[in-house]
Amino acid sequence: MATFFGEVVVAPSRAGLDEEEEAREETPEDREIRREIEKKRYQRRGRLRLDIRSGGCAEEPLVCSRFIVAIGRNAAAFLSSFILDSVCWEVVGVVKLWNEWCRTSSATNVLPTDSFCLFYRLISDPTVLLCQCSCYVAEDQQFQWLEKVFGSMQKKGLQVTILSTCPVADYKTQESTLTLVSPFLKALKTKEFQEQVCCPLLEQPNIVRDLPAA
Repeated sequence: MATFFGEVVVAPSRAGLDEEEEAREETPEDREIRREIEKKRYQRRGRLRLDIRSGGCAEEPLVCSRFIVAIGRNAAAFLSSFILDSVCWEVVGVVKLWNEWCRTSSATNVLPTDSFCLFYRLISDPTVLLCQCSCYVAEDQQFQWLEKVFGSMQKKGLQVTILSTCPVADYKTQESTLTLVSPFLKALKTKEFQEQVCCPLLEQPNIVRDLPAA
């Protein structure tokens, strides 16, 4: 239970559960299509793998002090335009995904595509990592994505910053969204984050969804 609004808390996941969907009868054709999709996704998800050149033992947790993740095309484009547009960063890792909306090709050239999550390391400080995740991560793939990424990093002293966007029309406020100056920035933080935030906190009843929330 959150001690204040805006705190990020861990809650049981009900991803994929929908009573209306469960109550609806499936035809034999629907069941066959669903089985084939699940089978294909299961086979492809087995390839979801984080490869980062750490320079040390592959089995040791990656030493990381700051990890910045840009989720969505707008956030990824922001990183490209204002942070990565210099020679201070190098590509050190990649995660490939496959689902109904995001299909990884067999190409070996690592480029920012809709099927890749790219990882960058700051050359002057190798403990600072960035991740561009412009591809769609399905609900039943989010835990595996988090497990792969954060399972390879040390947890002690790690500060994680998530950048994501949503339409202004989805922002809940008493004033008209037509009069809002956009884009604007709001923040959520955990109780462990003791530093001063760089922007106002997100007001009730706005929430964060999908992979940023996970």
